[in-house]
Amino acid sequence: MKRTMTRTRLSLTTALIAAPFAASAEGQLSLYNWGDYINPAVLEAFTEETGIEVTMDTYGSNEEMLAKIQAGATGYDIVFPSVHMHDIMFQLGLLAKTDIGSAEGFDNIDPQFIRAKTDPEAEYCLPYAWGNVGIVYNKDLAGDIKGWEDFFALGEAGQKITLLDDLRETIGIGLIMNGNSVNSTDPAEVEAAADYVISHLDGVTAFTYDSVPQVISGDVAAAHWYVGANLFVSENPDTIGYIIPEEGATIYQEDICVLESAPNKENAIKFMKFYLKPEIAALNVEQQMNGTPNVPAQAMIPEAIATNLTIYPEQEVMDKLQIFEDLGRDLQLYNSEWTRIKTAQ
Repeated sequence: MKRTMTRTRLSLTTALIAAPFAASAEGQLSLYNWGDYINPAVLEAFTEETGIEVTMDTYGSNEEMLAKIQAGATGYDIVFPSVHMHDIMFQLGLLAKTDIGSAEGFDNIDPQFIRAKTDPEAEYCLPYAWGNVGIVYNKDLAGDIKGWEDFFALGEAGQKITLLDDLRETIGIGLIMNGNSVNSTDPAEVEAAADYVISHLDGVTAFTYDSVPQVISGDVAAAHWYVGANLFVSENPDTIGYIIPEEGATIYQEDICVLESAPNKENAIKFMKFYLKPEIAALNVEQQMNGTPNVPAQAMIPEAIATNLTIYPEQEVMDKLQIFEDLGRDLQLYNSEWTRIKTAQ
């Protein structure tokens, strides 16, 4: 989903080689990341400083990434899991200890973003970026919508809308609208959340990540999407907008983690330390339009981003945002209800 589709969960794989250094190269570093969920300028700056050549493949979901690693994919050094997947991968023994929490510059990181329950001292992973999941809408077609109720009302009125092809994000809407936690493990609550979604499928044309072009073109009135939509809003301010639903929404955070199987662990740790620099974190935000856990970096980002309340919400809005946790075996509850939702569409 990122930017060029910020936080866009693109299911394609790209290869990006940053500024090759030929004879001066000090080795390799291979990233496995969400879409184009990093500013290429960051990778170029890293190569320029270190001589390390960087390659990047992409994935579309936490589950896709985990499945590939578990299937024996080798050669990747760094992954960018969401916090709950950070916990899962730790429990599976897939992460390398880096002691990044003891590195010079780690005090730049706001402690509230050390979220992984399995890594309370940041001995393994570095908080990378955070944001929220809300609604991107076509201004002419959707009007002045405020939240999920207005979003689904568009579908009921005959407009086209889309939902993310993500069981937890989509079932999460139902949990939020029913006043429950997005991490509920109560079968009745999860079933009721799925019932809510099923009863509001009028107008839902697809479960997809590739929604923004359709919203811009007017083929879709509104879409369930990520805060990275602000990149497209900045390019099409008269056509589309982005909101955090007034009823509440989810917040996400990804971390930078080194794989235990990484062939270039030393280079991977160098990259983590490089990313601790405020100017580098700020450079990434400038293109990604996500929040950064790096406190000094926040003073360096463009004012238009720093003052955008959908990127850096006020505290009363932050209090309504929920982050996913690892549900363990209880995730099966969601898998079952997701099948029911997809069948009903």
